[in-house]
Amino acid sequence: MDMGGTQDARAAALVVGPDGVVSGWSESGRLLLGWTAEDAVGRPVTDLLAAPPPPGFPESSGSGPDHMGLLPLRHRDGSTVDALVSAHPLLGAGGRVLGHAITVHRWERRPVIADLAFEQCPFALGVYDPELRFLWVNASACRVMAHSEEQVLGEKYRELFPELDDKAYTDQLSEVARTGEPARLITVFRPLGSDYANAWATSMWPVRDAEGRVRAVANWGFDMSAEYWARQRLLILNEASGGIGRTLDVLGTAQELARTPVPGFADLVTVDLFDEVLRGEEPPLSPASGEAIALSRAARHSATHDTDRAPGHPVPVSHAPDSVAARCMATGRSTVQVAAEPGPGGEWAFGPGLAADPAHWPPGNPLIDESLAAEGLTGRLTVPLRARGALLGVVAFSRSNRPEAFTADDLILAEELTAKAAVAIDNARRYARERTTALTLQRSLLLQRLPSQEALEVASRYLPAGTGSEVGGDWFDVIPLSGARVALVVGDVVGHGLHASASMGRLRTAVRTLADVDLPPDELLTHLDDLVIHLASDLQPAGHFQPTGEFGATCLYTVYDPVSRRFTLASAGHPLPLIISSDGARAPVPVQPGPPLGLGGLPFEAAELELPESSLLALYTDGLVQGRERDVDQGVAELLRALNRSTTSLEGLCDTVMDAMHLERRTDDAALLLARTHALDPQHVADWDVVPDPAEVPRARKFALDQLEAWGLGEVSFVTELVVSELVTNAIRYGEPPIMLRLIRDTSLICEVSDASNTAPHLRRARAFDEGGRGLLLVAQLTQGWGTRHTTEGKTIWCAQPLAEPQPL
Repeated sequence: MDMGGTQDARAAALVVGPDGVVSGWSESGRLLLGWTAEDAVGRPVTDLLAAPPPPGFPESSGSGPDHMGLLPLRHRDGSTVDALVSAHPLLGAGGRVLGHAITVHRWERRPVIADLAFEQCPFALGVYDPELRFLWVNASACRVMAHSEEQVLGEKYRELFPELDDKAYTDQLSEVARTGEPARLITVFRPLGSDYANAWATSMWPVRDAEGRVRAVANWGFDMSAEYWARQRLLILNEASGGIGRTLDVLGTAQELARTPVPGFADLVTVDLFDEVLRGEEPPLSPASGEAIALSRAARHSATHDTDRAPGHPVPVSHAPDSVAARCMATGRSTVQVAAEPGPGGEWAFGPGLAADPAHWPPGNPLIDESLAAEGLTGRLTVPLRARGALLGVVAFSRSNRPEAFTADDLILAEELTAKAAVAIDNARRYARERTTALTLQRSLLLQRLPSQEALEVASRYLPAGTGSEVGGDWFDVIPLSGARVALVVGDVVGHGLHASASMGRLRTAVRTLADVDLPPDELLTHLDDLVIHLASDLQPAGHFQPTGEFGATCLYTVYDPVSRRFTLASAGHPLPLIISSDGARAPVPVQPGPPLGLGGLPFEAAELELPESSLLALYTDGLVQGRERDVDQGVAELLRALNRSTTSLEGLCDTVMDAMHLERRTDDAALLLARTHALDPQHVADWDVVPDPAEVPRARKFALDQLEAWGLGEVSFVTELVVSELVTNAIRYGEPPIMLRLIRDTSLICEVSDASNTAPHLRRARAFDEGGRGLLLVAQLTQGWGTRHTTEGKTIWCAQPLAEPQPL
């Protein structure tokens, strides 16, 4: 309520005669109730009461004071003043009561001590009118504002402090005044005269009058900077946990370390690494004090400029022997540099913020560095980058766009960030080394050059898994077989890394060995399945050795015969090939994939189909068609669309397919083997049925010589005559009819003799007087190669002679 001048009077005194009429009035009575002496003297004292008087007021039955208690008094302006009223009898001679002296004390619901409590409160307290004029502030608020109460009372906040960036605070005050709803707010601002931004927790509420109208807005706030910045450091560490080490890439991890603390913690971060670390090698020994150190700047990130360097573009840097970075790497201890401020005598000293830092600095820190100001910096933290006892490089955290100097808590945060990144960088380095080793091993085991043959035009592509994944065990092969045939193989070993690459090499070698025996595809996979089972048993731990890992594989083995245009295939859990005829139609493959290798005891099914000339064969691994963003069916459909595009060559088609399959984010190896079939010209094949009679041997030689003359291959007629004579003689002597002689002119001259017997010939050492036993030895010595191929009808013995160059018919 409006008390007028009563704010200056808290007590008053008056005299009341025996008749209850006021006979004396003090000046304080006028200040307290507004009545003058002329107004009050001669009036009944009950006229001053705003309520009926208590019984016996103001008489007293005793000689002591009669405390009447709390009574409502009437102010001259009509308002009510609550007061504590006490009546004291005035006694004359003989103890006669001459009247009463009455004292009046204004009753305050808030005692005076409460005013002192609010004034001395360590929180900043303030009251504003709805226009945000200051009505009252306590001493703490004055210290925060660097203004006295006399300077701010009656002034508008925004006009008094236009330089403060605290619009959120004043906007929220206005909102509370407008809506009458209390609010809470955390603001970060720099108090006047301070070099540090403080965080304040503020609570605001409306002040209402008796009618419920908002007459003012009050607030209290306290400095929660320590808690706030500790929380910010935890947030940065939390962000670092999810942001550093996401990729197994040294440069990528260095970039993550440089980006994470900017701009919340530092304005500029640089990460320098040894070249050996960038190459995935073991880091060098820690440098000795006094040595210059050559590094590469793997990452640099600034809050003011986009200075990130893309991975793959490190910049050489050198740290002088007396530099802070060199000393940090030599000693293994972090260093804090702070910009110095000139003292009153011209000397350089710490800024005011460091003296207020409550944490304890490590020995030797911080250092005053006058050169930082020339670089536009206020401080720098230099932290050695160490992991598992090895020095990897050094990291520098710098501030330039803020006056706050680094604190000891900031140093702890910088070391935590660096330690987390160091482990991630070392993991990436180790992964890069293992991946490089696995890739080197894998490439040495894969097909390096496509063999020369005429049955197929072949092109291939192989892409290892992306940098975030280990190398897999995918492989493919092209194996020339007897009779101008060619085997196309593609496979995939379970797992990744060195183990998968080594296992792939063993399987590829086994397939080539079995292919030399000329086994049918289903029989070859059966033998390969037994081998995988044995390999898996070799991986079981023995003694204290740990198991190498799970072992299993898939394989697709196919054989194409250009003479008959027959294509035979069998699959052990591997995707079947895509076959597209020259008119673009997809040919079905009448077989289902068998079980993966390593299960054992299950049969493999072979299929054979005749292919039109110029058919396109596509063999691939699942990494080409399957990924996180698509399933196998979608991948196969995309592969078919890519294969149907017109290209001038198989090499161009390979590039088209790899581009169309979008393999940038693959997590597995991807292999593609494309082949276009050719049919051998019938004029390049000559057959002759041999009657099982020794007299037929001269006729067989004559047939061969005539065919060579027709082909213009007279230079090989002598060897061919001997070979035909020996092979036909052996077939007549040891084989079973029907017997057939075949000559095939391809990149080499192939001579084949088939019979119905399953008995395989073999070389033997003939004694000096033996009449036989030298035939196959002559064949082996005179030809490029020879062998036996078993079929369901018997066997075929073949040999091949090299041709200098293709001869025209």
